[in-house]
Amino acid sequence: MTAPLLSMEGISKAYPGVQALSGVELALARGEVLALLGENGAGKSTLMKILGGAVRPDAGTIRVDGVARAIRSPQEALRLGIAVIHQEFNLVPALGAAENVFLGQEIARGLPGLGVVDRRAQRARAGAVLARLGADFDPDTECRRLSVAGQQLVEIAKALVSGARILVMDEPSAALSAPEVAALHGVIRELKRDGTGIVYVSHRLDEIAAVCDRVAVLRDGRNAGGAAVAAVGRGDLIRMMVGRELTEEFPRRTTAPGEARLVVEGLSRGTAVRGVSFEARRGEVLAITGLVGAGRTELLRLLFGADRPDSGTIRLDGREIRPRSPRQAIAAGIGLLPEDRKLQGLVLDLSLRENFALPNLARLSRAGVVQGALERRECGGFVERLRIRTPRQEALVRGLSGGNQQKVVLAKWLARDCEVLLFDEPTRGVDVGAKVEIYRLINDLAAAGKVVVMVSSDLPEVLGMADRIVVMRGGRVTGRIDDMARATQESVMEAAVS
Repeated sequence: MTAPLLSMEGISKAYPGVQALSGVELALARGEVLALLGENGAGKSTLMKILGGAVRPDAGTIRVDGVARAIRSPQEALRLGIAVIHQEFNLVPALGAAENVFLGQEIARGLPGLGVVDRRAQRARAGAVLARLGADFDPDTECRRLSVAGQQLVEIAKALVSGARILVMDEPSAALSAPEVAALHGVIRELKRDGTGIVYVSHRLDEIAAVCDRVAVLRDGRNAGGAAVAAVGRGDLIRMMVGRELTEEFPRRTTAPGEARLVVEGLSRGTAVRGVSFEARRGEVLAITGLVGAGRTELLRLLFGADRPDSGTIRLDGREIRPRSPRQAIAAGIGLLPEDRKLQGLVLDLSLRENFALPNLARLSRAGVVQGALERRECGGFVERLRIRTPRQEALVRGLSGGNQQKVVLAKWLARDCEVLLFDEPTRGVDVGAKVEIYRLINDLAAAGKVVVMVSSDLPEVLGMADRIVVMRGGRVTGRIDDMARATQESVMEAAVS
């Protein structure tokens, strides 16, 4: 019998106080797309870091083409044909696409070690690979000028020119619009036809049937099940991931919306946000959606004072507010969960406790001195309430899983008791179990009379959570849906592309 392209046998890894992996098994065939699923903290990232050479296991064996291999570094992984495309891309923004494709694996002219980079050859080869992947941009385009989807194609091209036969894709569709996701799936099918084995890590269960052949599920660092995609349903996958039945993926709200609390009229900033008007009512969830680049995030930045509008007004409970900085917005009762929690929502080298305290220092201090006991007590209460999985409050927040990092951002704003909560892609990169917990918290906020504005690209999430929908395109409002009984993914997309 032919050996699988990749097999990982009995993989275990422990960190101080945490058993991240316990005897995990995984196999990948040539030309197969394997979905690797699990809740945040289940061990997916650790397992892929071990495969990519960034982390060494405590026990276990990795075989490539049936031969046991010790992968001690990312460079060794690449030499074996293993490439990992992380959710946060590893690109140099100021360099062109072709230069990024060959960074660290340059084509040289002249004697080995003494030659110069053959930029013409690099450009030609990178252009050919990118064209094969469906890229529509010049290979000399600086990566900072590319869309997220374009940058992702550069990452895939890097892997292909390195000779990768095993490709790990970590949340590849998290920041993509629906058309871009469809294009990505087309690229994956092309790679599959060429015999490339792909490990596809995703929390978007609706994608699995579209692009994957088989699924493997981890829970608490152990194998929790696996099957051919055609043999399992969405409910089966959720049960394997969380170890329990989730009766409602989108928990229902029983409160009726009340009067308008947040009223925005004619808000504009350059071409990013153009004359946007809407109102958000007490006790409702208002969803703002649209394709990537529609101006949704830019709109929330104006509301939060991160950018200043050229024109327009913002009123909260009948009183005009003009936040010229996040500090002023916070003082006015506005909190923002940003789209990029690592860059804009957290200080990664501070502890969970310190991140929790940042917007709450005035309340947690006496005479300018933080009251440690009060800080720890309040932080501990939110760790328990939100079920944040951490060994201790002093753990650096960079070491937490994505879902737990999101809960830390949410905890600091809940402690602040903001009147307006702006959620920008609140469940991006979050597992299905943690999603339900976040949805319940959003519902609790709405039930308490808070203003809840949620930006999301996930149409099932929008339809499942919203009381009303505002659709944007090109910085403008192009659609409004007030009757959710008639809302469909098709009606939302029609407004998003019209």
